[in-house]
Amino acid sequence: MEKLLEEFSIGLFFWQTVLFLALLFLLRKFAWKPILNSVNDREEGIKNALESAEKAKLEMQNLQADNQKLLKEARAERETMLKEARDIKNKMIEDAKGEAQEQANKMIKQAQDAIESEKKAAMADLKSQVAGLSIDIAEKVVRGELANKDKQVKLVESMLGEAKLN
Repeated sequence: MEKLLEEFSIGLFFWQTVLFLALLFLLRKFAWKPILNSVNDREEGIKNALESAEKAKLEMQNLQADNQKLLKEARAERETMLKEARDIKNKMIEDAKGEAQEQANKMIKQAQDAIESEKKAAMADLKSQVAGLSIDIAEKVVRGELANKDKQVKLVESMLGEAKLN
């Protein structure tokens, strides 16, 4: 420390102080403002970036809410469409059943009508055959009765006895 005190001179101290103050003045005049401006610009850029990020976050939340709303509406619309499709399907099935029932009823009616007409035709044919057979039998009986003269006279007398005169 002694050596340091021996070499200490006031002139050198003065010039070093003047140079230091000049350097501070020059730094303040030329470097301090650009450095502060650069720091302020950087601070403002970071602030703007944070605000933009916050806005983007809010927009993203709004978009997600809108997406959820749209998804909910789409699901409701899908359910409505599915319900309508089921209703249409059921109506088509019921219509087809009704039409099939009508067709079946028509076919049954036609079959019943055909059976009835066949039955009437068969009854008419049977009556015709029975009538023919009855006539044939009656003819044979009458021939047999009329072949004998005594029987003919008795038959005429009995018929006249049964007939009443008015």
